[in-house]
Amino acid sequence: MSGTVLRSDTRVREAARDIGIRYGVDYTDDAAVTALLSERREALEAEQRRPAAWLGLLVLMAGLFLPFGLPLSRALDAHLFALLGAAAGLTVVGAALLVHARTRWKRALRGGPLAGYREVLGIARAHGIPLAHIPPWLEGRTRSRGGKGAAPIPTYPPVEPAPEAPAETTPAPAPSTTSSVQVPPKPWAVSYYEQTADAGGWHDETGCLLLLAGAGGVTWAATVGTGVGYAALLLVPPAVWVWLAGRRQGRAKEELREEALKYVKELEAAQAAGARVPELSPQLRALLDGHQ
Repeated sequence: MSGTVLRSDTRVREAARDIGIRYGVDYTDDAAVTALLSERREALEAEQRRPAAWLGLLVLMAGLFLPFGLPLSRALDAHLFALLGAAAGLTVVGAALLVHARTRWKRALRGGPLAGYREVLGIARAHGIPLAHIPPWLEGRTRSRGGKGAAPIPTYPPVEPAPEAPAETTPAPAPSTTSSVQVPPKPWAVSYYEQTADAGGWHDETGCLLLLAGAGGVTWAATVGTGVGYAALLLVPPAVWVWLAGRRQGRAKEELREEALKYVKELEAAQAAGARVPELSPQLRALLDGHQ
């Protein structure tokens, strides 16, 4: 969200200023916010790559799978209880390392200027300013899963619009300094992409199953000597047709995806220029998350 949008509402601007004083960041300064988000994202990714994280995972896996290897060696039967104790110890140590790494990551995500920025976004949304897109990492979400994440944007009660001043006391309008950038209209292709983004995807699997069924029937007929099995060849044409239909649908969805991505980029540019853009649909959010 650009500083121009935050400054467009006096109440949001004052709230952002007060929060910025607490955290030492001017949240209406686009350059400062961009630098903050870039630096904190790199720091969070570094936390996830710490040795404690992957070492804890390896130790935990070793502790969990060690008991399953005991039947493979009779020489270990005499040390059964010692090995089970070692497996339990590895499991506890691995789990402790993972919890430690997760705790450090959560602390880095929930504290500091990032918490203040989420407060600003929550206040802006409460005042009727839509949040077009929230990066998953900012809320501690993954791209493959939904949910609220480890640090969701705070939710505040909606605020009534500010009352307008009486006509007789209304001063003459000053020259507008707000950007006059227009929000790009949503093309038909983008709307159709939102409707069909979650559809399809079964053609390849169905075509493959039909081909395997046809090949299996022919193999059975050739092996056993039963001519009925050759009737499975009738499954091959439908398999090819389904596969070709999936290819056509895939190409069409790829074209729609490009149009949708172009529209999202135009919305981002309009928002950066100070325009209030609508919130993205779940399909467009997922598309943008996949390209970040």
